[in-house]
Amino acid sequence: MRRRIPAVDLATAIGSVRLPNPVCTASGTSGHGIELARHLDLSELGAVVVKSLHADPWPGNPAPRVHATPAGMINSVGLQGPGVAAWLEHDLPDLLATGARVVASIWGRTVEEFARAAELLADAPAGVVAVEVNASCPNLEDRRNLFAHSVSATAEVVDAASAAGRPRWAKLSPNTPDLPEVAAAAAAAGAEAVTVANTLLGMVIDVEARRPLLGAGRGGLSGPAIRPVAVRAVFDTHEAHPTLPIIGVGGIAAAEDVVQFLLAGASAVQVGTATFADPAAPAKVLEDLGRWCDRHGVRSVSELVGAAHRSEGGG
Repeated sequence: MRRRIPAVDLATAIGSVRLPNPVCTASGTSGHGIELARHLDLSELGAVVVKSLHADPWPGNPAPRVHATPAGMINSVGLQGPGVAAWLEHDLPDLLATGARVVASIWGRTVEEFARAAELLADAPAGVVAVEVNASCPNLEDRRNLFAHSVSATAEVVDAASAAGRPRWAKLSPNTPDLPEVAAAAAAAGAEAVTVANTLLGMVIDVEARRPLLGAGRGGLSGPAIRPVAVRAVFDTHEAHPTLPIIGVGGIAAAEDVVQFLLAGASAVQVGTATFADPAAPAKVLEDLGRWCDRHGVRSVSELVGAAHRSEGGG
């Protein structure tokens, strides 16, 4: 069912990518194709960011992979996916047929694997408007770190992704005190924007079995519990780089959550974990955002971006 969105200018720009509104799906939570299409009109969203793809098919981690927490969930899915070539052939055509603007997310364990995934996207249809470079995944060549925990490694994978021939967004990790420096490195390497941020590191232990509950042991925490951390990460990144477009993500489930991220400095947001409870959540958040702006006399969503930095005490 098509929802009525109030007459507020919700258009936003992420570098060279123009979106009709700032509400997108988050990679890893909306599948690889049209999984959410039964619940909402994908063409109404700013963009659909698909689950991260490796150059090759990837099996993911052993079960159990997901566990509910008091304010969200912890997961260790392990980036399971069909590989870029299979996605291009089997999933993307139906997704583009919905009218959605598509952002392909790619990952790898090495710089070369990022480059191969990007190369496979070079001939993708024009409806793939950007590539999100998931730098917040393990670096096989430096097992101590995620790519996004290193300034140099982040720059290398963002540069490698240029092979896709599309605007690049670098997805970064909140699990480092060097986030602003990493964001700067991503931008210097060619990223038009940064996605801030991914899950927080976490673990759940089965007290009866006396061992980690998830099949892979450790996992990533998402949902409302991490929202204040993600808002702070966006605020700090915007404060350090006020001209760098940011896509904010972390625990968004309502219009007020979106507004927090916009005020902190994001130009767009991604709704993720909320879709597990309600697959129509991104559309509902978008509709409510329009109403919130209408009620508060906001004529254009651009008025909100970074406004917390301009208010008294905003620093």
